[in-house]
Amino acid sequence: MKELWKKWNDINLILRILVFLVVGAVLGVVATAAGAAPYLDWISILGTIFTGLLKAVAPILVFFIIISSLANAKADGSMGTIIVLYLICTFIAAFAAVVASFIFPVTVTLTGIEVAEQASPSGIGEVLGTLITNAVSNPVAALANANYLGILVWAVLIGVAMRAAGEATRAFFSDVSALVNTMVKWIISLAPFGIMGLVYSAVSTSGLAIFVDYGKLLAVLVGTMIFVALVAYPVIIFLAARINPYPLVLRCLKDSGLTAFFTRSSAANIPVNMTLCQKLHLNPDNYGVSIPLGATINMGGAAVTIAVMALAACNTVGISVDIPTAVILSALAAVSACGASGVAGGSLLLIPLACSLFGIDVDIAMQMVSIGFIIGVIQDSCETALNSSSDVMLTATAEYRAARKAGQKPNLNWDK
Repeated sequence: MKELWKKWNDINLILRILVFLVVGAVLGVVATAAGAAPYLDWISILGTIFTGLLKAVAPILVFFIIISSLANAKADGSMGTIIVLYLICTFIAAFAAVVASFIFPVTVTLTGIEVAEQASPSGIGEVLGTLITNAVSNPVAALANANYLGILVWAVLIGVAMRAAGEATRAFFSDVSALVNTMVKWIISLAPFGIMGLVYSAVSTSGLAIFVDYGKLLAVLVGTMIFVALVAYPVIIFLAARINPYPLVLRCLKDSGLTAFFTRSSAANIPVNMTLCQKLHLNPDNYGVSIPLGATINMGGAAVTIAVMALAACNTVGISVDIPTAVILSALAAVSACGASGVAGGSLLLIPLACSLFGIDVDIAMQMVSIGFIIGVIQDSCETALNSSSDVMLTATAEYRAARKAGQKPNLNWDK
């Protein structure tokens, strides 16, 4: 059994998802055409199990990852500019996603909407009231009820307080975080079966037209990420360092973004980014810290995913979102993205956190997570490419800015 499991995991996850996605779609079409859908309904159970596993592990994942990250963070005064750039760019990416969602509103096909008691917030006051109420809820109740705002607040408080604890205590939380990540990897390994069940259920119920919705959603996601990479970030780089940003942007996308697209892991791309920083003649004392840090908190792509998916859920259930609330969503998506798991599809597990801002039922939110896994073959690859390549972009930008302020000319004579 262990050998079989190992062989299964040795197969590329993207390939597995693609194959089972096609199998689920074909089974859905054939079963519907032959009138055999009632006899194959057991396939839908695979999707239900997969969604249930995600729903169970997501609150624990968010809780322990944030505590571990804050408890073990290493302060470094020289990293101030880079950290500010990371946070600003993540917020701008989230805001760009919100704007794109307003311009190109997307709805998707979900189940249970007719019985989900949704109410459109009357304004920013009601949203803030819900935000505060959820934020100060009992931490045990927050975990039990998947109240992600409460989980976030208590994890931050515990993580900051934990910095005063002993090394053994902090190491314990790091170990627990690693264990939860391992469980998540096990669940993600089962994603092809779950996606097959979800796709079968969707196609057998709604037909192949369901993929039109997913195609529109994917277009908004990927289009926003391309805009952020080629327009928003270059503007920030120019304003900060006063250089032509495109040689740096294109070099980072080519040397870092391309490999990140296929590995789908910012952590796995750290050695690639280190090598690229060396070729750009950056200071190793800076990038030795900023690149690993960026793999954790520089999550513009994840912020785009969280914001777009949350607003797609709002559009689907009929919740209207005003401009002030959209700004709050941008900030919440940026903060949430910094806690995204390092595994493939980790940002998807934080969609319920953004959905909770609008009082969207967790079952509806987890259906959006499941849709995210269906389109994740492209979405997650583009997200990781944006996240990882911008780690080097912004590290270089901070160094070039410092050189300008010191009256020096930035070294733009890079190695090939």
